[in-house]
Amino acid sequence: MYSSYKDISAAIANGETSCKQLVDHYLKQIEANKHLNAFLEVYAEEAQQRAEEIDAKIAAGTAGKLAGMVVGIKDVIAHKDHGLQASSKILDGFVSQFSATAIERLLAEDAIIIGRQSCDEFAMGSSNENSAFGPVLNNIDNSRVPGGSSGASAVAVSADMCLVSLGSDTGGSVRQPAAFTGVVGLKPTYSRISRWGLIAYASSFDTIGVLSKNVDDAALTLEVIAGADDNDATVSKTPVPAYSEALEFDTDKKLKIGYIKETVESEHLRPEIKEQTFAKIEALKAAGHEVEAIEFPLLDYLLPTYYILTTAEASTNLSRYDGVRYGMRSENATDLESMYKLTRSEGFGDEVKRRILLGTFVLSASYYDAYFTKAQKVRRLIKEASEKMLSNHDFLIMPTTANTAFEIGKYNENNILEMYLGDLYTVHANLAGLPAISVPNGVDSEGLPIGLQVMANRFEEEKMLAFTKYLQSL
Repeated sequence: MYSSYKDISAAIANGETSCKQLVDHYLKQIEANKHLNAFLEVYAEEAQQRAEEIDAKIAAGTAGKLAGMVVGIKDVIAHKDHGLQASSKILDGFVSQFSATAIERLLAEDAIIIGRQSCDEFAMGSSNENSAFGPVLNNIDNSRVPGGSSGASAVAVSADMCLVSLGSDTGGSVRQPAAFTGVVGLKPTYSRISRWGLIAYASSFDTIGVLSKNVDDAALTLEVIAGADDNDATVSKTPVPAYSEALEFDTDKKLKIGYIKETVESEHLRPEIKEQTFAKIEALKAAGHEVEAIEFPLLDYLLPTYYILTTAEASTNLSRYDGVRYGMRSENATDLESMYKLTRSEGFGDEVKRRILLGTFVLSASYYDAYFTKAQKVRRLIKEASEKMLSNHDFLIMPTTANTAFEIGKYNENNILEMYLGDLYTVHANLAGLPAISVPNGVDSEGLPIGLQVMANRFEEEKMLAFTKYLQSL
């Protein structure tokens, strides 16, 4: 089928296909790939009806800039009058009363939303095994995970069940699955996209991101959904460039690019990923760019800082799920206190409970200064050090992950810390609030995709997207 929105637009213009035919194709793909467990709900009739309406608008010359783009959404993004439950039992039966700003903007430009996709419960996980609806399978190798927490959203794009997915990225939840499934995963600058309608995990980290087959589609989607929003006090009012029209890279311009020495020298990095990363570095040097190693002594503090702060924010954000106002309520409760306790213990999965407990601990009076306050100070140092590196370099490049997709069931409560270590290269951008993108960079000896990550300074998505597209051509 079609691998880019540009091809789809041309095919619609030439009469080769229609929005209705596209939707029918994706619905067949979803049905054929049901075993992957990517979609929790498919909006088949609604998508077909909307496709017919947009076909009429195309014929009348009144269609928006995303007419013919079929989108899937992660089950943490609100879509009015549709189910929303963060892949958790605790929100069983909940129907959203409004749409996220990002969804409203997609619909305003005539995108078609085909369904909601599974994820790690409340976006907490790196494998998409924590969903209350069972693990999602990697379409490239069904015995392996697709990454998390937006694993199903990545699989849906990789397996051609939709053209683009909207996910969320708190510590790499768009970029890591993109690397594991061979697609593009874009995390913009924190505050570039409104968080209105995004279920909160860690509010000072959460970012809506884009999963696509190519950089062009990620740029166009970002262009539509980014920008100021009166509903979100944290969103930036910085003007949104026409990202999709600025993807031509000036090959005469020579860049200064850095790679963090410790990331490629880590004993945890798979040798094949190291080889592919250095192959790109050598290609950049051959093209005349200056590429140098940078020491980043704060690397060892990234994960502890990330997990202290995100779990603290999660314990606060998830206190609203108590069985009183909406969602699940335990049938075994005998009084108010038991209702709270039983609803939360029955409704939340193990990983969510683990992070709530950890977050509550670091926020407790006895440990607040020792952990939470100290982590906030370290985060400031990480942010300042990252911005300093990017003031001297146009971009930073590094592997997206230390390993390729691992086997389902490899990690459990006995070795969960090993899984957390897999987030080492992605949490950096979230701690510093910087934009980052993962793009495919070859495969390992088992045919599993490898990802390469590019990080830029705040609000430099325009430059980053153009460079990343150029980087893929080397």
